[in-house]
Amino acid sequence: MSGIKLPTAAERLRSLLAAASSLTLHVPGHRCDLVGRHRIDQAGRIVLELPDDSHAAHLVRAEPDLASALELTDLAATPVVATGTGRVRARATFSGWLTPTASDAGELLAVMELGAAALQDPAFGPDEVDVEPAEFAAARPDPLAEHEADLLCHLLSAHPDAVERLSRLIPPHHLHGVRRILPVRMDRFGLVLRLEFASRARDVQLAFTTPVRHVTEAGDRMQDLLARARCCRHGH
Repeated sequence: MSGIKLPTAAERLRSLLAAASSLTLHVPGHRCDLVGRHRIDQAGRIVLELPDDSHAAHLVRAEPDLASALELTDLAATPVVATGTGRVRARATFSGWLTPTASDAGELLAVMELGAAALQDPAFGPDEVDVEPAEFAAARPDPLAEHEADLLCHLLSAHPDAVERLSRLIPPHHLHGVRRILPVRMDRFGLVLRLEFASRARDVQLAFTTPVRHVTEAGDRMQDLLARARCCRHGH
């Protein structure tokens, strides 16, 4: 995805957590999936809500500062072809120590003291990117992070003709041999279309004129892109 404007790796991690519906928690001798049980507090710390009677909660109570790791996998919301990384857009790992802070309505709240965080995202290159805990805490998620999947699915299902029109903004030499075009990413900087070929894929960003500051601005930015596309002809 060369030439695509990107958030920082720390911002990407914050966005992944904001959008994720589930995480996998690893503690010594135990692994469990947490669905809808994580959030980020105002200090930028990961807070987990563990069922009071769960094995994980018992372990955290028994050993404050329990060594732990969290993993999440980000999947494309649209049906991209399963080549290369397939539908996996990114993976994130967080390691540190869990400390119990409170119990409320049958839940144990545990805060992770982050020791290390890492991002695997082809948009950032082939290598894993390490993020310092202070960078992670100071970063903010993308304003579209929690809405991106719905926005992409709505674009594809309700406005498939719009995707074809938007492809007019792509330089023609990038479209030679393309078999299908799908929206695959959207953040404050723009919309990314995936160009699928017989044995490979390429991502192209259609940049917004100005970055989105709030999700309510996304519709206007998309209308701006479509207006620009209407001024283009095939083979421009």
